[in-house]
Amino acid sequence: MPLEVFTIPCLRDNYAYLLHDAATGAVGVVDVPEAQPILEALAARGWTASTILITHHHDDHIAGVEEIRRQHGARVVGALADQHRLPALDEEVREGDTVTVGSETGQVIEVPGHTVGHIAFHFPDSRALFTADSLMALGCGRLFEGTGPQMWDSLSRLSALPPETLVYSGHEYTASNARFARAIDPENAALIYRCEQVEAARAEGRPTVPSLLSEEISTNPFLRAGTPEIRRVLDMPDATDAEVFTEIRRRKDAF
Repeated sequence: MPLEVFTIPCLRDNYAYLLHDAATGAVGVVDVPEAQPILEALAARGWTASTILITHHHDDHIAGVEEIRRQHGARVVGALADQHRLPALDEEVREGDTVTVGSETGQVIEVPGHTVGHIAFHFPDSRALFTADSLMALGCGRLFEGTGPQMWDSLSRLSALPPETLVYSGHEYTASNARFARAIDPENAALIYRCEQVEAARAEGRPTVPSLLSEEISTNPFLRAGTPEIRRVLDMPDATDAEVFTEIRRRKDAF
């Protein structure tokens, strides 16, 4: 039985996620931007958080970790490379390691770019990929610490996962990402249709995550650096994919 995943809005535009394994009753939490909404969601369901999975060190992803740990006794899992700037870890993980929530096993994927120690968690049996600020709906995170080639490699590895994977990213940035995507990829019919869906969802107050990985591959400009359409708009026919990606990221920063 796959994990049940519940989206918990936090702060102004962050998302945390509850992962419930009905077979065992175990509950995982992916990132804790603030404690109160997560504690309320757990209490409403009568659940106890057993594991906290941290994607990266930014405060809007870890600020509530200690309160959840204090109240629920949850084990905290995060990147070995970032242990010096994360809350105290009970388990330090790196590329290729696995994590468990109840009876389901997830895989740790190192995705440097937004930060150098950023990791993602992939639960293949549940078709769930928790990417935080690496791969985002119609976008990707800013390069605060990593390089363009690093982030392109990270996104390329994520996009090689099964296309039916659901991408659970860390923020509700999709509407602004959609405006930029239309500017950089104006003739993409799939993108035009998706932007209409995003606009309708936000008008009704509905979240735009998770998204299908196949949809990201066909509409997210940051995954389309190798396409002739994007290269034509940027006038970069002979550049490497990493160079095209870096230029897309530069333009998004200035958009």
